[in-house]
Amino acid sequence: MSAVRVLVGTRKGAFVLRADGKRERWEVSGPHFGGWEMYHLKGSPADPNRLYASQSTSWFGQLIQRSDDGGASWEPVGNAFAYDGPTGTHQSHDGTPHPWAFARVWHLEPSLTDPDMVYAGVEDAALFRSTDGGRTWRELPALRRHESAPGWQPGAGGMCLHTIILDPRHAKRMFVAISSAGAFRTDDGGASWRPINRGLHSEQIPNPDAEVGHCVHRLAMHRSQPQVLFMQKHWDVMRSDDAGESWREVSGNLPSDFGFAIDVHAHEPETIYVVPIKSDSEHYPPEGKLRVYRSRSGGEEWEALTNGLPQRDCYVNVLRDAMAVDGLDPCGVYFGTTGGQVYASADAGDRWTAIVRDLPAVLSVEVQTLP
Repeated sequence: MSAVRVLVGTRKGAFVLRADGKRERWEVSGPHFGGWEMYHLKGSPADPNRLYASQSTSWFGQLIQRSDDGGASWEPVGNAFAYDGPTGTHQSHDGTPHPWAFARVWHLEPSLTDPDMVYAGVEDAALFRSTDGGRTWRELPALRRHESAPGWQPGAGGMCLHTIILDPRHAKRMFVAISSAGAFRTDDGGASWRPINRGLHSEQIPNPDAEVGHCVHRLAMHRSQPQVLFMQKHWDVMRSDDAGESWREVSGNLPSDFGFAIDVHAHEPETIYVVPIKSDSEHYPPEGKLRVYRSRSGGEEWEALTNGLPQRDCYVNVLRDAMAVDGLDPCGVYFGTTGGQVYASADAGDRWTAIVRDLPAVLSVEVQTLP
């Protein structure tokens, strides 16, 4: 029988949850790296036992951890992130130059085919790649050297490269998102990049329709339709049907179009999930009701999923990397909250249960479907 492994990164350690294909009873392992901020954990699609984790503290800096046995044991593998060329500067909020700095790894994205290759998105907004299982890292410098880079601005969480999507049909195509610069695409393996933000509108920037400067919170894609992208922006849920060449809003009847997380059903490429948050100043669900919203039509028409979720006095947030889906049928959907709960639905969102409670604030949730 298939099994599911859920990788949870929190403010104070990492947790590994496992269940069989029924997804009724869960074993919890952890905390691993107790007391450390674990920004992101993700497994290799090419080897399910190869896991990567981003470990960070303000005291000791950044470290990459690797497991070769599905999270039972870990080893630190590399902290040598080699920038390519001069680091340069970007503008701060007051317009003065600010030197590039390395704060943390926000997102790890293993190769679809090679367990030793993994990409890392970091703050301040740079992209790295390792080809030796995380032991050494080299920057893909063309992104940070893009002509628009001097004008990029940090979002509230810093200027982070937080989303990396690898195109399963075009080996050299990759999508990234930076807060607050926007979405970018490469078609040549990172040798060159271009912004893909046409159709985005952000009232909080000097030119609301600018080519760059948009606070993109998260991108999502279904493997069967790599030309279709979904976006949760600072405000607005967006959709592109041409690999980011143009975007249109699909917020429809959502109670709020502000949020962080967005994901796509494993078997239904037009079924998407978001978690609306009240506003950019009030990071909790509207009316104190925790609701996941599902659209079965690729946007515009949304339904609230509430069965098993608290519908009163709930004031948690769901962060950008804290939602994931498994590959079983029916599809499982998972998300974690800043209140330390990880919720799961084994029926594509119809019913929810908290598979673990009282963890530290959840930063990321990833799911592996195991043979």
